[in-house]
Amino acid sequence: MKSDAALKQDVEQALFWNPAIDARRIDVDVRDRVVTLRGTVDSWAQKLEAQKTALHVEDARALVLELNVTPPANACADQELAIAITFALGWQEALRDHRIRVEVDHGCVTLDGEVDHAYQSRAAEKMVSRMIGVVGVANRIRVRTDHTVPDVGIRIAEALARRAQRESAGISIAADDGVITLTGKVASLAERRAACGAAASVRGVREVVDRLTVA
Repeated sequence: MKSDAALKQDVEQALFWNPAIDARRIDVDVRDRVVTLRGTVDSWAQKLEAQKTALHVEDARALVLELNVTPPANACADQELAIAITFALGWQEALRDHRIRVEVDHGCVTLDGEVDHAYQSRAAEKMVSRMIGVVGVANRIRVRTDHTVPDVGIRIAEALARRAQRESAGISIAADDGVITLTGKVASLAERRAACGAAASVRGVREVVDRLTVA
């Protein structure tokens, strides 16, 4: 197990070598293997990229994000951003038959509506998160309850075995009307994220409740 100092250095190096992040504006603090990122980034996409990068560093037990998003001075107005997001969502294959409502307040985007599957909600959020001028995303898209699938718990177990085989052995799965609860221990934050992603990718899943802990 790494010391806090070694873990801090690894996170700093991972951020530094990621060309999508300006690591000079991010401070890293580690205490008891809990990593905290503080500073300022230019976009919500950069904040998510910093999060993703830190999560992939081994031996971190938890991650705290204290990154402020400060968009460039020439960022578009809320109305223009809302129009751009609505247009872009309409060109997404996964969302072409669904109407997603968009609200923008000082760069903070709220998505609302209904979709058939959880992956469609994630697709909308992921696309919006990468757009210029976005400083935050609140995803309130709901998954329709009439699209749940029988034996979804079995399907989740199979998905974990395929996509997250290393961490699947210590995970318990509970399914209730499309709501999946994962409990147990995994070895890293990256494995925790992979397990939740594998569960959410299964058809019929409306929501994933993450109660996993990092050993």
